[in-house]
Amino acid sequence: MRDLFLLLVQVLTTLIRFLRPGGVRAIVAETLLLKHQLLIINRTRQRAPNLTSVDRVLLGVWTLCVNPRRLSRVAVILKPSTLRRFHQALVRRKYRYLFSASSQRRTPGPKGPSPDLIRAIVETKRLNPRYGCPRIALLMSQVFGVEIDKDVVRRVLANHVRPESGDRGPSWLTFFGHARDSLWSVDLFRCESIRLTTHWVLVVMDQFTRRLVGVGVQAGSVDGAALCRMFNRAIGGQGVPRRLSSDHDPLFTFYLWQANLRVLGVEEIKTIPYVPISHPFIERLIGTIRREYLDHVLFWNAADLERKLAEFTVYYNEYRVHDALDGHPPSHAARDGPRDCVSLSHYRWKPHCRGLFHTPMAA
Repeated sequence: MRDLFLLLVQVLTTLIRFLRPGGVRAIVAETLLLKHQLLIINRTRQRAPNLTSVDRVLLGVWTLCVNPRRLSRVAVILKPSTLRRFHQALVRRKYRYLFSASSQRRTPGPKGPSPDLIRAIVETKRLNPRYGCPRIALLMSQVFGVEIDKDVVRRVLANHVRPESGDRGPSWLTFFGHARDSLWSVDLFRCESIRLTTHWVLVVMDQFTRRLVGVGVQAGSVDGAALCRMFNRAIGGQGVPRRLSSDHDPLFTFYLWQANLRVLGVEEIKTIPYVPISHPFIERLIGTIRREYLDHVLFWNAADLERKLAEFTVYYNEYRVHDALDGHPPSHAARDGPRDCVSLSHYRWKPHCRGLFHTPMAA
């Protein structure tokens, strides 16, 4: 307290000198800065003296009046960078008090999302835990007609949802896929039933619309006849494409498979060997089927698996939003005109795949 009192006396005696023109103000500021540093040295003999809040404020004030070129010579016990940080802290505190002193003087900024929109976002995340912020933003835009950024969704979820414990770019097939209905992709993957029986699933996808054309299921091993039967069942009633993209899996080298494509008049296009990025869309679709659906359900036999995959196909094509399609589901991407929006105050939740997914619908 004695040091602070002496310093205040010195400040009062030198206030008149600040009004003089020329370099007197800088000289006085340098003098006070040096004296205060000497007081700090005499206060304690420790190697790194503790600075109080008053010390930081006064050192920042004196630094305001000192020439930056002289700051390195004036600094005795502190670094010039430390004095500059004290001054920057004062500037930030000034503007904080200036713009948050009273609500009447503040200019009103953009308002946040409405309570109805917050409720819809929270319910969407609660009913669909695997949905990310970009997909929820696209869903709000397509269903309710409210343009919202994914960062706003992230802030809403951070404030209202408590988390539970617990290829870069398109491939060369995009050139063919842009020709409408000219290229489909086909691929196979395996999954295990509740009885630990291996089942093969053949997935057929439209490259242009990202539409899941259909799936074919086979229990046990797959030969040429079974592969043709799975493909014909997957595309049943939907026509045939002009081209079909497949990888270099040995299953696609069966004579019956190639003969079936010749009979249907389909040209087969092979991807680049050992390069998964050359076949990205169908690979991503298989990953989506695994992560979002098959990893969360169990099936007994081939008929049960085929029935459940048919339900997922309807959800995937009609209701699931896609970032690559500007938030539209695959079946709506090719339609012209705006989509009817749902009111935030009157809507209901439509379950899909026996309650595994939920999407908002008009009440």
